[in-house]
Amino acid sequence: MKTFTFTANDKIIKEITSYFHKDDFSSPDEYMLHKITRKNLSLIIYASKKVVIQGKDAEIYYEMFKPAGSIILPQAGSDEVGTGDFYGPVCVCAAYLDETAYEKINKLNLTDSKKLTDEYILDTAPKLLKSVKHSLLILDNEKYNQIINTHNMNEIKAKLHNQAYLNLKKKLKKLPQMIIVDDFCGEDKYYHYLKNEKSIRNIHFETKAEAKYLSVAIASIISRYAFLMKMQQLSDKYKMLFPKGAGAAVDEFTRLFVEKHGINELHKVAKINFKNAQRI
Repeated sequence: MKTFTFTANDKIIKEITSYFHKDDFSSPDEYMLHKITRKNLSLIIYASKKVVIQGKDAEIYYEMFKPAGSIILPQAGSDEVGTGDFYGPVCVCAAYLDETAYEKINKLNLTDSKKLTDEYILDTAPKLLKSVKHSLLILDNEKYNQIINTHNMNEIKAKLHNQAYLNLKKKLKKLPQMIIVDDFCGEDKYYHYLKNEKSIRNIHFETKAEAKYLSVAIASIISRYAFLMKMQQLSDKYKMLFPKGAGAAVDEFTRLFVEKHGINELHKVAKINFKNAQRI
């Protein structure tokens, strides 16, 4: 049985107690503030503010509530980029972080790619690509427009995340116990989408995981880098600067693009199921 201990401040204690359902709490013994029990988990907060986490899932909960600066290795995390952009592909990366890779990248000030500038990502991602074992999948627009008629976006993402982990497993021979997906549809739905496929199990699903798990942050940055490179390739090919997102500026650009290159060419560079296409 794995055991993790640390001393928590009032903020962390509040985060822990707010996370769990009231049914997870049982009457604390003497010297305890809280006693929390779930399947595969025992979490005790003592009056001294010492936190003891035990059980099969102890690693996951320790990673969620651990003090700043602590990290469990090895771990693998995945994230996707491009699902909200009318132009460009959907990119999904699964990244593996062990002690060797961590020593190489721990000074890069990594965080979720959405909080970093494109310039920083273009500079940092190549270093990650060399130092971190990963699997990167890029779903181009033509293929996306073929499958979106029979698969919704979350199903597409689930299958890409799963395939990224299958590819990563081939590289590593064995995945670590801690595997994190930046949650986009919930565990039940995720595995429902994969019911007819070989799937990676024992995954921890968490929203905004890129802010808590370094492997997810790395996956996010690599995915964003791949997306930016593909967008640059489109801009170079068509001699037009392709906009990101799906707002009014994208509509204006799209009218110009169709006037210049035609509606059929739009299918090669954009996600046709978006409302942007319907407005043209």
